[in-house]
Amino acid sequence: MQFTKESLINRILQYILFWMASYIFLVNTFQVSLRLQPIDYIYGAIFQITLMLAVHFNLQFLMPRFLLKRRYLIYVVSTASIAIVGTWFNIFVFSELIDYVLPDYYFISYYSFLDILKFFAGYLLMTTLLKLSKAWLHLTQEKERIAQIEKEKTALELKALRLQVNPHFLFNSLNVLYALVLKKSDASANAIIKLSDILRHVLYESNKNFVTLQSEIKLIHDYIDLQKYRIGDTAEVTFEEDSADDGVQIAPMILLPLVENSFKHGLMGEVENTFVRLKLSVDAEKLNFVVENNRGQSIAGETNQHSGIGIKNIRNRLNLIYPKKHKFTILEMENTYKVNLEIKHAN
Repeated sequence: MQFTKESLINRILQYILFWMASYIFLVNTFQVSLRLQPIDYIYGAIFQITLMLAVHFNLQFLMPRFLLKRRYLIYVVSTASIAIVGTWFNIFVFSELIDYVLPDYYFISYYSFLDILKFFAGYLLMTTLLKLSKAWLHLTQEKERIAQIEKEKTALELKALRLQVNPHFLFNSLNVLYALVLKKSDASANAIIKLSDILRHVLYESNKNFVTLQSEIKLIHDYIDLQKYRIGDTAEVTFEEDSADDGVQIAPMILLPLVENSFKHGLMGEVENTFVRLKLSVDAEKLNFVVENNRGQSIAGETNQHSGIGIKNIRNRLNLIYPKKHKFTILEMENTYKVNLEIKHAN
């Protein structure tokens, strides 16, 4: 309400200032003698009233109905007609009506029809341009406001998605430790140290907008090492890297959830020849990450590999961080899953 009130006050002040400046201009333009006389003020005021009628008719009727609806030809013809009618009315006022209103004054117009028409045409053109510039300025400010709102909304969404990643990752990692503890494995202590290194990376790096690709690669290696405590040598796990540029930047925790899913859903159940194959390649234009794993045996309560929170989270984050700059495809076959993530302009 306060904004509306201030806006209204500003419009009123602008309106008053414009017509005050116009009045001063007209009075000095129509001045006959060396010093301004009362008749100069009266003539200027009446002349301005005739101008105001034409200007307001243009701003309030012609512009909304024709110009803003892109009916340009009709608008031009209508505006020209208003300028001509306004000029005729101005001459009629000073030649016929003024004697009835102000009989004690004698007005002589030194301007021809064409001269007066120039005034009307100039005022109509000037006020139209001012109106359009104000509308353009308002539209620009509105776009900036909407852009700022969208930016804040995107930041909040990203923050919420990041908050989902950390507990989800921690939950999956704790399952590894739980399995080692049940086995009373001597590797439990080393696994805890490895997990603490991973969590240190997750807690400090995931809050950044972008991190180096090398740090994400190291995180994947650490995660693979941690998972090997659970699976031992029973599965094939490979990670091929072909990074052409060590300075590549990437959003944190984009790649790791894909690796998590492949271990969680691929290496489970009594399935022979289980595998997880990762391949990362980077060139000057794009980053490509491929994850392929076998289909494990589902257990009660498990959902499809690509329907959980991790995949949905990644899709949402990619749409927010890399809009129209990524491709994310999932190929589901009889015995394998294959995920392909391509991010353009990763540098």
